[in-house]
Amino acid sequence: MVFARGIDPEELGLRWGGVPGSVASPITEAEAWDMVLDLGTDDDDVVRVGACAGWSFAIEYGLGGGGGGRLSELSVNGAEAVSLEPSPDHPPSTFAYARDGVEVCGFGIGEEVWRWGRVPDLLLPELMAAGVLGPDGQDVRPEYEDHRDRDRRTLALIETRFGLFLPRDTVMSGRLPAFVIR
Repeated sequence: MVFARGIDPEELGLRWGGVPGSVASPITEAEAWDMVLDLGTDDDDVVRVGACAGWSFAIEYGLGGGGGGRLSELSVNGAEAVSLEPSPDHPPSTFAYARDGVEVCGFGIGEEVWRWGRVPDLLLPELMAAGVLGPDGQDVRPEYEDHRDRDRRTLALIETRFGLFLPRDTVMSGRLPAFVIR
């Protein structure tokens, strides 16, 4: 999933690799999954796009690998982009932030000690304040703490820091513009 500020949802879908006019939009989440399964190849995914709280958002259906890997490209010409790539196993889910064509910072959720980007410590004060990392920037997770609690704190600080919000009903059952990604 990618959020972008400074471009509209359609532009985000095109920058993601969407083919203009490739989907009779708008479609529901179920229709997006049906399309992915009906397209019949591993190369075709579908992305649905929308806007909320000043950000455009894009949600990819299929094998993935769309916009998240092109975060710098999504953020060119003064735009900002935030990528949240879920992964239930390993590698971990990841966060990355880019602005004006440059990946500013990123890290794995649950592996916040290994940060990257031009300003890898951009969120370090928030990570320390949330108790995710200690004052020295190192991992402080007690052995008894469930990793999901810590991951939720990390996601909450990212959502707060950037003002991210997804309209659950719209995403889950609403109709949104969509594109096939090749």
